[in-house]
Amino acid sequence: MKIITKHSLNLFCSVVLFFFSQAVLGQNRYDINNRDILYLTSGGKLHPLQAIMDIRHYSIVLDVDIPNQSIAGFTEVSLNLSQKSDTILLDLIHLYKVSNVQVNKKNSSFILKDDKIYIISNAGFEIGNHAVKIEYSGIPPVAIKPPWDGGFTWVKDVAGNDWISINIQGEGGKMYFPCKDHPSDEPNEGVDMKITIPSNLVVAGPGLLQKVTTKKDKGTYHWKTNYTISNYCILFNIGKYKVVKDTYTTIEGNKVPIEYYVLEADTAQAQKVIEMKKRDSKILEKYFGEYPWVKEKIGIAEVPNSGMEHQTMITFDNKFKYKTINGQEYSDNLFHEYAHEWWANKVTNKDWAHMWIQEGIATYSEALAMLEIGGENAYNMIIDGHRRGIKNKKAMVLGEEITEEEVYSGGDIYGKGSFFMHSLKYFIGDEIFFPTLKKLATDPKYTYDNVVTTDDVEKLFSTASSKNLKPFFDFYLRTTDFLNINIKEIGYKKYQIKIDNFFMPLPFDIISNGKTDKITIPAEGIVINSDYAPQIDPKGHYLKKITIQ
Repeated sequence: MKIITKHSLNLFCSVVLFFFSQAVLGQNRYDINNRDILYLTSGGKLHPLQAIMDIRHYSIVLDVDIPNQSIAGFTEVSLNLSQKSDTILLDLIHLYKVSNVQVNKKNSSFILKDDKIYIISNAGFEIGNHAVKIEYSGIPPVAIKPPWDGGFTWVKDVAGNDWISINIQGEGGKMYFPCKDHPSDEPNEGVDMKITIPSNLVVAGPGLLQKVTTKKDKGTYHWKTNYTISNYCILFNIGKYKVVKDTYTTIEGNKVPIEYYVLEADTAQAQKVIEMKKRDSKILEKYFGEYPWVKEKIGIAEVPNSGMEHQTMITFDNKFKYKTINGQEYSDNLFHEYAHEWWANKVTNKDWAHMWIQEGIATYSEALAMLEIGGENAYNMIIDGHRRGIKNKKAMVLGEEITEEEVYSGGDIYGKGSFFMHSLKYFIGDEIFFPTLKKLATDPKYTYDNVVTTDDVEKLFSTASSKNLKPFFDFYLRTTDFLNINIKEIGYKKYQIKIDNFFMPLPFDIISNGKTDKITIPAEGIVINSDYAPQIDPKGHYLKKITIQ
């Protein structure tokens, strides 16, 4: 079946008018001062033209002009079409001038509209693989508040050297390269990046460095990934870096290089960071299985903004200030972004609607780090902090095909997501919870080429626990409700405990007469004989409001 949309039917008819309008508006549309890209966000409803497209590989070849804060070059996209179509649709923001488009090495007609590239063929693009090459240039958006409001950051380090970072999670890869900007589709065959910069600087990128080619005053860094990768992790950082190296032996006995791209001025701090990475690796592997990218590296790049989870090259900047937990130095930011190598990069959400999976479990992993380093009290303290930070302005799962901005702006995907995992752990028990969590992080069904949803996670834990956990998942993730627990004195030393907004039987720790029992409360509630009003869930395993009558 040939895919025809209202866009492609009218595109050729509007070419002349469109390009005339671009000639008139071009000065404003491509003005170097045009930084107004705050409306941009990633994901949302998948366009029908992109629903039939499977991205296989990206090759990004760019020259970075630091004095002019611009980029120029091309991106090659290898993609498969599952149906014949008259249009191939890719995303790229309007700040770039596209000079040429080729499909299968032949020049192709195209139109730029609404931050998209419509590539058109009268004969139609057949089912199967197509190689799309897009040549473009322009000034990328400057990040307003990186990494949260993304773009390029152009600064100088303390020695006056150029220092550039990229952050595009919220806005997507379209901020600087043509792509299918949706979390459901990662390039299965990886990415090649060839980035040319002044030869006195260094490019830190994802995967493995293939080679550095120097010509006159320019150096070209070729980075290559061997794995699938989210498009917001397809980026690079530039600086006067020194690469400090070490090796980590994984839980499975594989030796993985550690590479820290640290500013020359900060090399004295590098080994301490690397040693923390080794310890953190052991903690994360204990709960989630072997480090996911053993064929590549454990990478860190120092950047001038808060860290991010960029695959095999997480970014880090905390001015080398650490907490001390039980005599050990620890960085929340370093650990959290590293946990994303499992939760986001290996286990990837099919849709931003399910972003709590990556952010909530990565945040919960910080509690597990406290358990390992500081013991149960440290675990309870951080979980209590996550609970107290819950805003409950909106549900964590708002539906399907939701943009990153809609989901992220609520904030509860972090703390409430973590507290949900804590509640689930209590409900089904450690002996089921931890093996199932590790299965989610290691089973091919949920990892690498495959993507997951909230329903996938729920069904996995329901099967493992032999319970229908859907009401529990729905209550925590799809509402902003608390458990309303009513304790009513109904007689002499007799109390009724009932959940007013009951949705399923739940176990609770209940203290009465100096004794703690774990009791399941059914829909009709329970009656307890006690010398005083019983305490319900004293350690805070659930989100709840208690009324005593």
